[in-house]
Formats: sequence, C-alpha cells, structure tokens
Amino acid sequence: MALLSKTQEAYYNQSQTFTGNGSTTAFTLTTTYFTTLPSAETEFEVFIEGVQISSSNYSYSSPTLTFGTTDVNTDVQVGSTGAPISGNTVVVREVKETEQYGSYQFIKLKDIINNFMIAYVGEDKIVPKASRTTIAFHAQRAIQELSYDTFKSIKSQEIEIPESLTMILPHDYVNYVKITWCEDGGIERVLYPTRKTSNPTAIIQDTNFDYMFDETTGDLLHGNNSTSWEKYKNNTTEEATDDKKNAEDIADLNLGQRWGLEPEFAQNNGSFFIDENKGKIYFSSNMNAKTVTLKYISDSLGTDDEMRVHKFAEEAMYKWIVYAIMSTRINVPEYIVARFKKERFAETRKAKLRLSNIKLEEITQVMRGKSKQIKH
Repeated sequence: MALLSKTQEAYYNQSQTFTGNGSTTAFTLTTTYFTTLPSAETEFEVFIEGVQISSSNYSYSSPTLTFGTTDVNTDVQVGSTGAPISGNTVVVREVKETEQYGSYQFIKLKDIINNFMIAYVGEDKIVPKASRTTIAFHAQRAIQELSYDTFKSIKSQEIEIPESLTMILPHDYVNYVKITWCEDGGIERVLYPTRKTSNPTAIIQDTNFDYMFDETTGDLLHGNNSTSWEKYKNNTTEEATDDKKNAEDIADLNLGQRWGLEPEFAQNNGSFFIDENKGKIYFSSNMNAKTVTLKYISDSLGTDDEMRVHKFAEEAMYKWIVYAIMSTRINVPEYIVARFKKERFAETRKAKLRLSNIKLEEITQVMRGKSKQIKH
C-alpha cells in the first residue's frame, strides 16, 4: 500500500476544502487532511471565498463544524440560515500546527513494532515466539540508545536570561549539546562551561559556626544558594576576566592569564555551569537580559509524537530488537547471539554514516581551505 495518505494540498496548506450548496450547515473534518483533528475553534480559521469568517458564525464539536447565525459582513458568503451560499468555497485552515512538515522521512515506533512482528516473529522465523509487550520494551530501549549518538535528535529552547542568571533544564533534558547567546545581527556566540566555580549545597550555621537543624525533622538546614554562586553572580565581566597587572598576581591566582593563557578563558562570550541535582543552568553576570539558546538531546520517549525513527536507521532498529530478544533468552546458541550482535553493529554504523549527512560539495569546500595561508 502507498505510504502517502493525504493530498499535496492538505500537506502544504494544512487545510480542508468544502463547497457550499446553500442548505448544508454541518461539515465534517477528517484525518485525511488533518493528522490530528483540531480540538477547539482556536486551532483553525474558516474562510469562505477567501474571506475570513468570524467564529461567531459557527460552532465546533470535533469533528463537525456547524454554521449558524449570520454575522455582519458575511451576507455575501452565507445565507439567512448561516449555510454557505451554493458554489462558495469553504476552507478550514489549521492555525496550530499539530504536524511537523517533513514527517515522511520518519517511521513511527508502532509501525516498527508491527513490521518486526510480521518479518521476524512466528513459526520458522528468527524469533519463534515473542509478545508485543516484549518487543515494545526492546524497541523503546533501542530508540533510547540510538537517540544519544546516532539519530542526532537535537532539541532547542530559547529564553531571555532573568536577573537570577539561571535557566531551568527542560523537562525531557538528558544532556546539552551547545549553549549560545544571540547578538544583534542574529549570530550565535558559543558559551563555554566554567570549571572555576559551582553552587554547592550551603549549610546554615549559627554565630558559633555550628550546624543548624530543623526543629521538627532534625535535618540539616540548607540555604537556597551558596556563597560561591552569589559571589560569582555578582561578579562583573571586567572583574572575572581582567588581565592581571603583574606576574605576582598571575602566580597567586594561577588563572593562566597573559602567560600560558588557556583557550577556554581567552574569550568574553560568557560562561555557565550546570547543576544536575537542582536542574538549573547558572550563567555569568554578563549574560543578564541576553537571549540564550540551549541545544540538548533527549531520549525520544517523552511523547508519542517523538517516538519515531528516521528511515535511514529503520534496519538498525530491527537488528537492535532481535539482538536484545535473542541475547536475553536461555538455550540460544552463542554463535546465533554473536551473529545478531555483529549485524546490529554493522547496521548502526551504516545508520550513523547516512545520518551524518556529509555532502561532496561541503567536503570540497573544506579541502579548498587547506591551501589558505594561516596568518598569526
């Protein structure tokens, strides 16, 4: 069967078209035109003969759009009953995009599971017997592992840094790829992690420097932020990066400034450090009110829409699943397990090469740069 289930018009316009007959007031939206049907009137707009119609002229109860009372400026488009005039074209266009463009390059995880059960499971097949639950578990583990360094499933968030100089880690965050801030021209400047400060757990002490405890639970009392972080937060860019005036200062602080300058300190883009336990990113003071972009990877298991696999890696998914099933069963000859382990490695490597997306023209440009003279 063909894989495309909608027209090109529906894909590009994210809309469904009807033709009025002068009497019909109810029109049914279908998944042929909308991957996910709108759930509320705010998720679409209605046009009749190219003129947008006020939402007061219709009501919506998924999947039916019903025209009713005629509003002002619509008498040319609808009749007295509210029904679109005969021959008029009604277009329902989605406002909230529930489908991302370019979805054809992916295959859903549930389709991976269905295909695996058809091709690999059954009498006289590689896996004589396996439940759908077992296959689904290993499929999710496979997509999780492949998301880290094969799929390159990079997500991003952009925020303006508040006065607290902190950013909350995304709810599906696993690890960061890059953090940048955007200058006026739209160029992204890379931020580098700092190794010279942190935000340790601050224990509250009394005037005698003894630890203080909660009277009810007996637990140690902790401060919201540490002194280390507060000092780093209040530090200005000049104080943090000022070149010391003499060799004695350099020797005392051992910051590598002027002589033996470390590349990580030879920039003024700003810096950050991540507190995994508190789930926050802390920025240097010169990041205040700047627009920062966090690019990070997840495990592709957060939502059903994320559970999809690029077609370049489809075969690798099958090999991951079959190896996981065979390697966890008793009485399976070791040479069989070794065979599937080898096939899994080969298909994963092939998927990495395909998804690396290296183009001949790009390689050519890099090689041409080798002949350019490097100026000091």
